[in-house]
Amino acid sequence: MTYNFDEIIPRRGTGSYKWDTPQSDDVLPLWVADMDFRTAPAIIDALRRRVEHGIFGYTKVPDEYYESVIRWFNERHGWDIRREWFIYTSGVVPAVSAIIKAMTKPSDEVIVQTPAYNCFFSSIRNNDCSLSANDLIYQDGRYTIDFDDLEKRASRPNATLLLLCNPHNPSGRVWTRDELTRIADICLRHGVFIVADEIHCELTFNEHTYTPFASISPDIRQHCATCISPSKAFNIAGLQIANIITANDTVRQRIDRAININEVCDVNPFGVEATIAAYNQSVQWLEALKRYIWGNYLFLLKEFSTHLPHIHIIPLEGTYLAWIDITSTHQTSEEITLKLLNDQHLMINSGTMYGPSGEGFLRLNLATPRPILTEAIRRMISVLQ
Repeated sequence: MTYNFDEIIPRRGTGSYKWDTPQSDDVLPLWVADMDFRTAPAIIDALRRRVEHGIFGYTKVPDEYYESVIRWFNERHGWDIRREWFIYTSGVVPAVSAIIKAMTKPSDEVIVQTPAYNCFFSSIRNNDCSLSANDLIYQDGRYTIDFDDLEKRASRPNATLLLLCNPHNPSGRVWTRDELTRIADICLRHGVFIVADEIHCELTFNEHTYTPFASISPDIRQHCATCISPSKAFNIAGLQIANIITANDTVRQRIDRAININEVCDVNPFGVEATIAAYNQSVQWLEALKRYIWGNYLFLLKEFSTHLPHIHIIPLEGTYLAWIDITSTHQTSEEITLKLLNDQHLMINSGTMYGPSGEGFLRLNLATPRPILTEAIRRMISVLQ
């Protein structure tokens, strides 16, 4: 089956946070991390059948939901999940926030590998904890983990929890099994609990392989909670569905209590139906999507190499988010993003949104039809050249 990812589907006037936030109709918004593609046909068909039923009461999550998730992660990623390890909720951000509430107390330190997804910062702040920034090392155009610094931060008396993002947003790294094993070793030795945000896990490219953090060892399986969702890979974020997976019974009880305190313990029927259809019937669509996004990335590289050779694009291992080094312009990230918005009506993310170590970078969403990306790149060239 073929899929037309080149099709431009108008999103303005549909309540799209991404497209309806800009006040001007000629702004191209390539900022928020959702895709401008229709989701997989099987998901649309499943939702259509659910709509035609016409009754949308409170949802009891069926056996088929758990079975679809368990089968997918077992067959695709070699991770054996048991049904009793699940806590479903409305999204990964509420999940992260609830886990922090469950596993920390006010004034505890939460370690984050920065630059990092901006909602990590608010989740830490909202739970009265302190951010401990384990800045990634940026060297020779690539990011690696500063394990010496991580060791120091994990050894602090108030260090309680590490927020791990894999694949990493915004750098695009897919952490290797060796890197994850070193993280696990440090955290286990210092009693630091790990929250693994793996929402982008399906979006990896070439030889880069996603390794579920909980699959590293039996010990780490008891010392972590994993947040997963089909929302990024299948473009269904608005359906608000996610899962927290943890094998530790005591931890799971604490998280479940926090989920209920935060009142995010219910999900809607559309998220449930979409998840089942995604994992049971949509693998071919996903593989076609990944090929298209990779083609967009190669197109971006080619255009920048030709017109902006002084600008470095960080190698994309995972996610659909290009991380662009603009330090050679000698302008701040905010200055460049404002110029792009005001002069060229292109809306992308300033690197400083992801912490101070994001200064000198821009984040560009590649999950858009190539004609839109082509126009966005033209506008970037006019400012960055």
